[in-house]
Amino acid sequence: MTIAIVGAGLGGLALARMLHVKGIDAVVYEREPSRDARGQGGMLDIHSGQRALREAGLLDRFHAIARPEGQDMRLLEPDGTLLLQEDTPDDAPSLRPEVDRADLRDLLLDSVPEGTVRWGHAFESAGDGVLHFADGRTATYDLLVGADGAQSRVRALLTDARPVHIGQNVVEVGIPDVDRTHPDLAAMVGRGNYWVLGDGKSLSAQRNGDGRVRIGVSFYNTAENWFATSGIPFDDPAAARARLIDLLAGWDPRFTALIAACDDTVVPRSITTLPIGLTWPSTPGVTLIGDAAHLMPPVGEGANMALLDGVLLALALAAHPDGFPAAVEEYEREMFERTGAAGRMSADMQELLMSPDAARRMLAFFQPG
Repeated sequence: MTIAIVGAGLGGLALARMLHVKGIDAVVYEREPSRDARGQGGMLDIHSGQRALREAGLLDRFHAIARPEGQDMRLLEPDGTLLLQEDTPDDAPSLRPEVDRADLRDLLLDSVPEGTVRWGHAFESAGDGVLHFADGRTATYDLLVGADGAQSRVRALLTDARPVHIGQNVVEVGIPDVDRTHPDLAAMVGRGNYWVLGDGKSLSAQRNGDGRVRIGVSFYNTAENWFATSGIPFDDPAAARARLIDLLAGWDPRFTALIAACDDTVVPRSITTLPIGLTWPSTPGVTLIGDAAHLMPPVGEGANMALLDGVLLALALAAHPDGFPAAVEEYEREMFERTGAAGRMSADMQELLMSPDAARRMLAFFQPG
């Protein structure tokens, strides 16, 4: 039986790794031309996903690349008021360590046999057991797993659901080698997560393993076309930074100093999600994992759910070696319940972030009672 996985992200690679552990072959088709074709994003908070890494025999290797100090948290209001500072003790358990997404992906890539991932295969369509790629190549499959992210093409084989904008637009910027270039700002941000919330906006700064601070400036309750009307000239990085600073008028100068120190990488990102609790009738021969199945707000659950999806689907397939449909149905039943709960929790957190008193509500979340 031929298992074809579309997408070499965390979920698809976790599935391939777990299948390899169970002695089951699979092929991963990835549209990117190589593993280093593009950046993989910032840090991830891995908590429930550690269960998946343990099952896959990778937990020790994960802890070798993870950053427990990334659990540090600082929460402030736009006027500079510090509401919360939590610094992780050196002997604290790594319950939610941060890890660079690229490092975690490399760990997974290195854990599967050479040749498992077929680079440069842009999936176009599938039917009657045949995959069709953009360059005209084809491949056969018995089970097709869509691990192809938010804009999944495989998803259309199972449901008409599509991601929708949720009223959040983010401008991503960053400061490279922050300890050397801006030690004062490095000390301010600290080792982990730095959040400023208020006025329908947020600024999140996060220390990456490579010394870069990634910064996301979010604008809540904004339309899908907000970037076109925001006055941010994305083709002129210096002017874009100046406009971002204007949009944070009245904020403490320490926060706008972070924006002024950023380099020329300025990336707009509109936030979309799939419906909470999305399901579909189980269909022999095809299923979904990760963002293709349950795209959530970016509040810390997506990567963990993708890792669990991949590993739990592999375990179901190993338990039903002669019955892929039964394995898929078993996996989907568990996945729908688990990710539905995670989706509802993520939506609650998103609602908190979009509220007028976001900082105080976030403080109550971290310090209940």
